[in-house]
Amino acid sequence: MMTGLAKKSAASRQRLDKWLWHARVVRTRTAAAELAASGFVRINGLRAQQAAKPVSIGDIVTIALPHRVRVLEVLGFSERRGAFSDASKLYREIDADDATPDRRSDPASD
Repeated sequence: MMTGLAKKSAASRQRLDKWLWHARVVRTRTAAAELAASGFVRINGLRAQQAAKPVSIGDIVTIALPHRVRVLEVLGFSERRGAFSDASKLYREIDADDATPDRRSDPASD
């Protein structure tokens, strides 16, 4: 039987492949596992090379897809894959321009 602490710990994180699938980033859980294992996913800037790597609320997940890079903040988890409207509540899309520091000078300082 799980203790209260173990239940809380399990609810505060989820496997990367399950989260990618539940958030509808990919169509199948197998594709999510392959994406994670391929090294095209980063969690808080660190390459995740295992599908079982845990993600936590507040983590920044960067996904290099064939035609674009998505930067997502983890907002929650789901026990099962649901409708797109439910899946979109699991993350916040971060504009790739906002995720990287701007190297240009500040126009206000001119």
